[in-house]
Amino acid sequence: MSKPPIRPPPAAENAADVAQDLHALQALRDAAAGCRECPLGFRATQTVWGEGALRAPVMLVGEQPGDREDRQGLPFVGPSGQLLDRALAELGWSREAVYVTNAVKHFKFEMRGKRRMHKTPAQREAAACLHWLESEIEHVKPGAIVALGATAARQLMGYAVPVTAQRGHWLERQDGRRVLITLHPSALLRLLDDERADAYARWLDDLRQAGGLIGKRRPE
Repeated sequence: MSKPPIRPPPAAENAADVAQDLHALQALRDAAAGCRECPLGFRATQTVWGEGALRAPVMLVGEQPGDREDRQGLPFVGPSGQLLDRALAELGWSREAVYVTNAVKHFKFEMRGKRRMHKTPAQREAAACLHWLESEIEHVKPGAIVALGATAARQLMGYAVPVTAQRGHWLERQDGRRVLITLHPSALLRLLDDERADAYARWLDDLRQAGGLIGKRRPE
């Protein structure tokens, strides 16, 4: 399986700092590949680490890998990822310029016949994975973060966030980084066809709140 790339920042920066963070992220990804800190690691095909740009202006955090992500070892390559890619294109954001990851690094599922169906991670499973996410944030050093759904929001903020009430709004973490709250793209995929167009337009409006950061990098 090919590993998702971690790209150095395009802007000039202290080479030693960049090299240190790139090395640290590679080491973390290698360590996470053998993670068995919760039961999910025993059933999943593989750990799915994040991909994208170091010092990304925006980090997008989802819930967990899905079936295709689990098989390919890459984040957001299934139906939710395709919808996210469509949104990024319509917003004029380059996926290569952002960093995309999940709060939980293994696919949790239940079998229905021969199909592996998504199952929401338990809080203890998400908690076991939190240090991996926080380590990504520490070394990617994103300008801001977009929480895609309730699991991501809870992990990033440290408390339950009412996503429906807070969507489109910025919250601030203890480390000072801002977090934009919105829906996970899978929530749109579950809607009926006649509901999806309006919901998608509103979701784009949420994401657009972070548009001013694209092409910029917050000073550290």
